[in-house]
Amino acid sequence: MSMDSAIKKAVNGLPAFPATVHRVTALINDPDSSMAELVDVVRLDQSITANILRMCNSAYFGLRHKVDNVQDAILYLGRQNIVRAVMAAGASRFFRNTPGYEAEAKVMWEHAVGTALLAQILSKKVTGREETSLFTAAILHDIGKIVLGAFVKDKYAEIKKIVSGESRSFLEAEEKVLGMNHATLGGLIAANWKFPEEIRQAIAFHHRPDRLASGNGLMPWLVHLADQGCLMLGIGQGSDGLAYDGLDEAMKRLGLAQADFEAALARLVKELDNARELVGIVQPSPH
Repeated sequence: MSMDSAIKKAVNGLPAFPATVHRVTALINDPDSSMAELVDVVRLDQSITANILRMCNSAYFGLRHKVDNVQDAILYLGRQNIVRAVMAAGASRFFRNTPGYEAEAKVMWEHAVGTALLAQILSKKVTGREETSLFTAAILHDIGKIVLGAFVKDKYAEIKKIVSGESRSFLEAEEKVLGMNHATLGGLIAANWKFPEEIRQAIAFHHRPDRLASGNGLMPWLVHLADQGCLMLGIGQGSDGLAYDGLDEAMKRLGLAQADFEAALARLVKELDNARELVGIVQPSPH
């Protein structure tokens, strides 16, 4: 079996993304949907329900009263936060150790959450709002590593030799050796999971948003900058953690000054302090 076929087979072997998350997102984006409809959908997935209740009672959301049912959780969290909670609960089940990137599941998950939170902080500064689809793209931006990690591990020495000998980024080296990089593969996984085109492109181009046509919006640039910001803060360091650049171009595209970016990083640090319990709540067990 060729490398390309083996990778595609591994992608096809991934479980489907929880239908509950897709349904909740659709309802959130439908102004005519009701709270009762949301409750009915969330209740269908016991794992997500349990995680939402634990998240709702965590320090991150800071509620004064203990919440013990889905209806109250949705009422107290609000529509934007319920999407975060449902998406985090649904996505976390796919995160596992990735030996090829020297990244443990815990580290991968913390980086995913950090990138999603920072993307929202940056979006609020740039556009004045937070987008559900942006949070989704950001929390899943490295999902390709989950599949590609095993293949990277087998070719690790060859990839590192190219990185050091040819002054290539880890991303470029994995593409040269494996015929595909984790970002492109992440886009294919998102397509398999029936996510919209804008989310697929933000994942597939989160390292090189400059390769997208200019009309593709800000989402790939926001995910790109959030990913790099987290790496700068040491959130999710791995074998490929220092191989990226392009901060200046990203900030220029988004209309951000250096001071804006630094303020966003400072806010993320504070948010993550409150989100430690949130990160741990849905932390997947190593496989």
